[in-house]
Amino acid sequence: MSQGNLGCVAVAVDGSDESMNALRRAMTNLKLRPQTPDSTTAGCFLILHVQSPPSIATGLNPGPIPFGGPSNLEVPAFAAAIEAHQKRITDSILDHALGICSEFNFTEKVRTHVVIGDPKEKICEAVQDQHADVLVMGSRAFGPIKRMFLGSVSNYCAHHAECPVIIIKGNDSVNKRN
Repeated sequence: MSQGNLGCVAVAVDGSDESMNALRRAMTNLKLRPQTPDSTTAGCFLILHVQSPPSIATGLNPGPIPFGGPSNLEVPAFAAAIEAHQKRITDSILDHALGICSEFNFTEKVRTHVVIGDPKEKICEAVQDQHADVLVMGSRAFGPIKRMFLGSVSNYCAHHAECPVIIIKGNDSVNKRN
């Protein structure tokens, strides 16, 4: 295995096959900086996951209490249930990603980082805060209509991240062209 000079390779994962494929490709093709007697830190893979805020994740609001009750009342049990559900989803995604890392024997060279918010903005903020040398992410290869309504996280990050971005397209997008 040849040695590289990458200190931090951030890989954004969202549980999709495309993001997990991007993780596999990063571990296969990118070489981390080894720890030397001169340096205190070796390179690492940063598994980055962005959790949606509870209000965005559910698209639900219990709404005002009928018949003149307060209109901005939060239902703590409702919010707690949503947060617990999102934590289970995040844990499952990270477990899957860490399982992939263990296939490559990189478990001691891996860190995880979870943030909450809009994926486009939070990924860019995280790679800057974590001093990532490169960001690797999958692309779902949405068509122009879906991209217009849903936006493209990978496209946004390619234009706004403070480090180079490697976008791994899914195998389906390659097959569609042939």
